[in-house]
Amino acid sequence: MFESYELAKIIFLSILWVPLSKLGSEMSKYLSVQKRLHQILERADFGDSISRRTDMFLTVLVIVNVISVTLESVPQIYEAQSKTFANLEMFSVAVFTLEYFARLWTAPAKEHPNIGFVLSCKCRLKYIFSFGGIIDLLSILPFYMRSFFPYLDLRVLRALRLLRILKLSNYNSAMEDLFEAVFEERKSLYAAVYLFVIVFIVSSSLMYFAENRTHPTGFKSIPDSMYWALITLTTVGYGDVTPITAAGKFIAVASAVLGVVVVALITGIVASSFNAQMERRKIIFEDQVRKALLDGILDNSEKEDLEELRKQFGMSKRRADALVKQIKNVR
Repeated sequence: MFESYELAKIIFLSILWVPLSKLGSEMSKYLSVQKRLHQILERADFGDSISRRTDMFLTVLVIVNVISVTLESVPQIYEAQSKTFANLEMFSVAVFTLEYFARLWTAPAKEHPNIGFVLSCKCRLKYIFSFGGIIDLLSILPFYMRSFFPYLDLRVLRALRLLRILKLSNYNSAMEDLFEAVFEERKSLYAAVYLFVIVFIVSSSLMYFAENRTHPTGFKSIPDSMYWALITLTTVGYGDVTPITAAGKFIAVASAVLGVVVVALITGIVASSFNAQMERRKIIFEDQVRKALLDGILDNSEKEDLEELRKQFGMSKRRADALVKQIKNVR
């Protein structure tokens, strides 16, 4: 009886047990595929033609979707091409759904190629609640919401579909550059926004007290005056609400001038931060060129590294070549 039990146990283990060497080989293939797929879905590195073509395909698809959603709002076009719009939407949702789950699966590869199950789950949760993950989810959610809840307002779903344009930030660094510039100058921006809020509240209150008794419709309360103040301070000036008293006109002129000053201040801070960011990238690129030219020549590997750095920094090829030539001449 005991021998039969041991024999059955040996047979059972021999069937289910995977040799460690084979398990290691399979895990290595799994991680290799995961890492490669992650590289394809991220911005293309220098020389990675598959990743670059994937980026171009997804970028074009996003742009086509935004144009499609816009044209759907025209009744005549939608009635004539409703089947085309439906087919495009199904194809796009299929592609974006595959992309979402592929990014979810490859999220651990961004941190480390070989991490445990718990850390992998944390990486995937980090992607789900990240800006990019939320945008990727919202780009496909309207289709499934309409499928399960057919009575939802189509205008709301169409507006959500327009959020697909934010997916372009996955393939372009413009949004990251903007956030980085704003973050670096956040203290200056806080001060500028603080000034804007003060001018906004003061001008709204003064306009209310100046026009409340005289103006028939526009300045019934301070919140009503805030609409006028915001439009005036941001230099838009629709003209749908205008003061009629002498005091109100004086306040309007002063608010318009202060609005130009404050908006110019905020714009100047962001522009200055962008310029400083470009200068830092130029310095880093020049430093890498000098290191590569320590032996007097640029080999193929060094040229590839500089080309990858150039693309990462968004520098034009002409400017990069000019910097390399300038540093060579100085040497």
